[in-house]
Amino acid sequence: MASQRAQTTSFPHAVTEQPAWRRRPARQASLLIAPGILLLLYLTIPLVALIWRGARAETFHALFDPFVLSALRLTALTTAAVLAIALVGGTPLAYLLARRHFPGKALAETLVELPIALPPVIAGVALLMAFGRRGLFGPTLEHVGITLPFTPIAVVMAQLFIAIPFYIRGASLGFRSVPREVEEAAAIDGASAWQTYRHITFPLAFPGILSGLLLCGTRAAAEFGATLLFAGNLPGRTQTMTLAIMTAMETNLTQALSLSVLLLGFSLVIVMAAWVLLGHREVLE
Repeated sequence: MASQRAQTTSFPHAVTEQPAWRRRPARQASLLIAPGILLLLYLTIPLVALIWRGARAETFHALFDPFVLSALRLTALTTAAVLAIALVGGTPLAYLLARRHFPGKALAETLVELPIALPPVIAGVALLMAFGRRGLFGPTLEHVGITLPFTPIAVVMAQLFIAIPFYIRGASLGFRSVPREVEEAAAIDGASAWQTYRHITFPLAFPGILSGLLLCGTRAAAEFGATLLFAGNLPGRTQTMTLAIMTAMETNLTQALSLSVLLLGFSLVIVMAAWVLLGHREVLE
């Protein structure tokens, strides 16, 4: 009886105590928490400081300054142009890369991905070497009366070079997510290739296409290095919001804060919208 009583009293302890191999992952997870928290704080504190310094009345009034409005207007126009070119020219290429096999596909994918890894300053130098007055095509363009560097067109070209890969990547992921069985069923029912694309492929790939457009737009609006080298920093002509921030930091901190908070809010909205769209696409998959 005594031995049975001892077994019954020790049994609960045997149930509650976890083996060492079960406790080890929990200890390892606790060791990972501290570095993660420190990194998140590092990412959060500068943004909070920017919002704290920018959340003032004079910063809000600076949004209506002609200097700020000019940079905002130019950035909006050039970004809209980049998005239109990306949608018209980038969508067919994204579809081909996602759904077709053709000679040179690996090279095409490399050329699309390269601007993401390339420093923007190098992209600006490359654009000058190609389309500048002493560039590869510069003399020919100048002969027919076309000058690209240090013009609003140069701003669009610099933004497009840097931002278009983000759209092609997002659109390609959208096209890859479309089940081929659905397209084949539509073809069996008598739908043409265009009808299948219009009513099935494009709508199903639309979340990826839209997320790519959003990321492309925010990257174009935030472009700095390539624009500075290829288009310059001419107020009212080629001075985008990021270039205006650099100029205002030397003369008017309030204007710089106003533009910075505006870009931060725009980027935050874009990131959240892209996150929602990508999450929706994962649910569909």
